[in-house]
Amino acid sequence: MALLEVCCYSMECALTAQQNGADRVELCAAPKEGGLTPSLGVLKSVRQRVTIPVHPIIRPRGGDFCYSDGEFAAILEDVRTVRELGFPGLVTGVLDVDGNVDMPRMEKIMAAAGPLAVTFHRAFDMCANPLNTLNNLAGLGITRVLTSGQKSDALQGLSKIMELIAHGDAPIIMAGAGVRAENLHHFLDAGVLEVHSSAGAWQASPMRYRNQGLSMSSDAHADEYSRYVVDGAAVAEMKGIIERHQAK
Repeated sequence: MALLEVCCYSMECALTAQQNGADRVELCAAPKEGGLTPSLGVLKSVRQRVTIPVHPIIRPRGGDFCYSDGEFAAILEDVRTVRELGFPGLVTGVLDVDGNVDMPRMEKIMAAAGPLAVTFHRAFDMCANPLNTLNNLAGLGITRVLTSGQKSDALQGLSKIMELIAHGDAPIIMAGAGVRAENLHHFLDAGVLEVHSSAGAWQASPMRYRNQGLSMSSDAHADEYSRYVVDGAAVAEMKGIIERHQAK
């Protein structure tokens, strides 16, 4: 049966995902940045309360995946922290200036991760040659690759995802970006074994007092009185679709 991973931005969201049938959680901070490394407090809280597998993302900033020496040092420290806290896996990725996997740095990450399952995230979608990249990741011992097939969403990239799956047995190819209940059957019918979804929505802040003339963001149009949360009903619906597909 296909596995459902849900992207979560808080402990509460991780619990919601778990309670509604998610098989695994990708734990992140900063949804508007596409997911950054969670704080130590969030990591510890989730480790204590969530029982399904949780894989934190290790990404020090938004933007590209070519990092300074200082940023890479922070990545290694975060990998060690996640390992020490007892998480079963993590999500990360590093590219060089030419859009290839930065093999020396990824080798250091794999050494620091030890027995943890490592997912190479959508840095894969920014690489120059996906099939060569997949071969390099297989050589590193990467467990899975999260990809939209190098398109803005995974449905548009489904043909590339199928090509990657056909390329070999390892790493596992996990489809993500825009995967929802309404299009999930396309991925299941194509034989995708793991899917990744935020399964969420923007929720209004509970604050009654709002200073509308002030923003904490450099984006003057940002809505600071909303937050992205996992929709339990959406998770349950996706899990049900997977189970019914398996039963056919």
